[in-house]
Amino acid sequence: MTGYLKQSPTSLQFVTFIGFFIGFMLLYIVAMQLLMEPLTGHSLVELQTGDLSDPNLLGYVKITQFFYSIVVYFVPAAIFSYLWQPYPFRYLGLKTAPNAWQLLLSVMAMYSVLWFAGLLNDWNQTWNVPKEFRDMQEQAEKLVTAMLRMPRLQDLFINFILVAIVPAIAEELFFRGVLQRLVIKSTGKVWLGVFITAIIFSAIHGEMLGFLARVVLGFTLGAIYVLTGNLWLCILAHVLNNGSQVVMMYLFQHGLMKTDPTKDSPVAWYIGILSAVVTVGLLWALRQKSSPEDMTDRTMAAREEADRIGMDENQ
Repeated sequence: MTGYLKQSPTSLQFVTFIGFFIGFMLLYIVAMQLLMEPLTGHSLVELQTGDLSDPNLLGYVKITQFFYSIVVYFVPAAIFSYLWQPYPFRYLGLKTAPNAWQLLLSVMAMYSVLWFAGLLNDWNQTWNVPKEFRDMQEQAEKLVTAMLRMPRLQDLFINFILVAIVPAIAEELFFRGVLQRLVIKSTGKVWLGVFITAIIFSAIHGEMLGFLARVVLGFTLGAIYVLTGNLWLCILAHVLNNGSQVVMMYLFQHGLMKTDPTKDSPVAWYIGILSAVVTVGLLWALRQKSSPEDMTDRTMAAREEADRIGMDENQ
């Protein structure tokens, strides 16, 4: 057990993880600046501000989004969990498959909370934010709209992978699997750690006019992880949340659905409150169907000793 990050102070673990994040973020930016134009004929600025109706340019944008998720989120989380202790899959909550009840309740909670998130989003849209933030929001919406143009069935499968599966796995490993654990250890307060992580999760996405909705979704994902200790549930809930938007966009574009999923309808206050109450109830039911790990690490030593004994018996 010697030489692992788990034996270091929490502050050092936190600094190490943030260092990985900043380091790989800088690596991604430098690599894009140096390699993008020689390889594609387009600079990084052109990819961000160019004509996204050009399918070749749009294809390059999708590739950069894929590598962004992998390099900036997945790799730092994977390296940190590997260095933290000799059982990274247990540390991340990926060792045990969820049961059917946990799966059903997690998905229902994720969808139930959408109306509460929508209610807060209606208020968020009225915020008097600087013009720069509104411009960033418009640019992000244009990018998403362009990426989700799906004239062919194969575009649906490609976007489902790029928009739903890859970001869900990478972000859940990063935010819930590692960052939330470190924040909980640092504060000693489980639900405060979940809330702080949800704020960071939303802030990093950089959309001030969608800030509150993303905090709610991030908190719900964090709650699922705390209540079950199983990151597979968070990943699947994240995939289904993002993936449903991709599928609905495809159906709308091909006339199989009449309502434009990009147009938000106002949520009545009583619907939003009911949504929050139902979500809390579903999370409570999820807790009854789970045996979560103590994420303050008070029981980690005992679990690792049990794993070590099991490995010795199998040898």
